[in-house]
Formats: sequence, C-alpha cells, structure tokens
Amino acid sequence: MTQRTTMRTLLRKGLAALCALACAAGVAACGSGADDGDGDVIKVGIKFDQPGLGFKKSGTYEGFDVDVARYIANQLGYTDSQIVFKEAPSKQREAMLQNGDVDMILASYSITDERKKAVDFAGPYFVAGQDLMVRANDDSIKGPQDLNGKRLCSVTGSTSAKVVKEKFAKEVQLMEQPGYAECATALLSGIVDAVTTDDIILAGLASASRGKLKVVGKPFTEEYYGVGIKKDAGSKDFATKINAAIEEMEKTGEWERAIENATEGTGYKPNPKYNPPKPDEGE
Repeated sequence: MTQRTTMRTLLRKGLAALCALACAAGVAACGSGADDGDGDVIKVGIKFDQPGLGFKKSGTYEGFDVDVARYIANQLGYTDSQIVFKEAPSKQREAMLQNGDVDMILASYSITDERKKAVDFAGPYFVAGQDLMVRANDDSIKGPQDLNGKRLCSVTGSTSAKVVKEKFAKEVQLMEQPGYAECATALLSGIVDAVTTDDIILAGLASASRGKLKVVGKPFTEEYYGVGIKKDAGSKDFATKINAAIEEMEKTGEWERAIENATEGTGYKPNPKYNPPKPDEGE
C-alpha cells in the first residue's frame, strides 16, 4: 500500500469517527426548520458542517450560529417552526442573499469592506480570533511561532495558514483539505501537527472530539461575525431590528449560554476584550 493510499484511508476512517462524535456530542439544543410550503417563514443560511457553529444531523440543526439565528427570528416574531435553515457555503453566500434564496445568513460570515460592496450586514454578534488546534497531549505548540518545521492544516482557499507562514513561521509545512472536519481528522490521525482557523470553529471541533483535541487559546487576529442581509431599501430597518435582538440576547445571558453549549468541555472563553460585541452595523 502506498503512502498516499494509507493517508487517504486514515482520513476516511478518522472523518467517519469525527462525524459520529459530532452527532453524539449534542453541542447545542436542536430544532428542525419549517418546510418552504408552511406559509409565513424566514429563511436563514447557516453552515451544515461546522460542529459548534452550524451543524446538521438527522434533519435538525445545532450550534452557536443556529442559536443566535433562532433567537433573532423569535424576536422578529417567527416561531421555531417558521424558521427554514438552508446550507450557505462560503462561496455562495453573497449570491444567496442577492437572489432572495435566504433572508439572512449566519455562517461564520466576517464583516469586510469587500463583502459590503455586494451585501449589507447587521451585528456583529461575535468576534472570533484566528487560533490553533492541536492534539490534547501536545504541549510543544503554544502559538503560531512554534510551527516552524511542523505541519499545519487549513481549508482550501482560506488565507489562515498563509497568515501563519508569512507572519510567524516561515518554515511551516502547509496542507489543505476541503473542510475543517477533514483537517481535524488529519490532526487526530497524526498526519498534521495543528489546524488553524477562527477559535470558535476550532472549539466546536475540539468539543466534538471528546477530549482528544484542544484549542491553544492564543488568538492573533480579530474576525467580526455579522448577519448578512440583502442590500436594498429596507436593509437599514432590518439591520436595526436584528441588532436589537442580538443586544437583547446578550443582556439576558442567552448569548453566553449559547457559547457554553457550543464549546462544552473545551474550556473555551471568547476574548473578553471584544466580546460580547456592540451590534451597530448597518444602522
């Protein structure tokens, strides 16, 4: 058996195990969305493959993004049965809003000037930071500067690994995978030494691993997660209502509980310097 074949086999086995763990972990409360034909509904774009943020299992949806989306929808007057969750892959988010496929998107959707040319935002509802995830028994990696000579995984098309290589560890070996679950599998299998992306994404994956992976906890960027909405004449009013719902969620403690549920067992704490953020985008 070749080394490449062995690697593919390890990845397949590890990915299956990770998915099974994620489904069993119950990282947040679940609820199913309504069908398109059920009358007055709100359509929300989320990720389906990010444990801890947006994760679909057996027709139900869970994670921090899901909890925030559900809270906002409830505050806007929709019941849980009137929420239709739709998968929002990163490359399709702007088109989904522009085409009216969804009313809003909560999918680790960072607010940037470039994206604001195509869509509007409400929020932010969370400020993430790029961090590292390693195996739980690995104490040799305490930050990105420790990655010289190590193997680092990130998702194809992401700039996260390039940031590490350019700013912190020029001799790091980069590996790309289609998704972060595959990166986590490579880490579990010993193929790579670390995974990099936003800290809350890593915390969700670590939670699903049941103690086998951990987040280093030294974020070195800031990413402001916003609620993507369509750019039109009513977007300012819509953003104002969404921001009021986010602020209410923060005041009641539901925001903090949603974070705890999404990252259970990891010891993860959002950066208090930026969280919870003041939602005033789009007003």
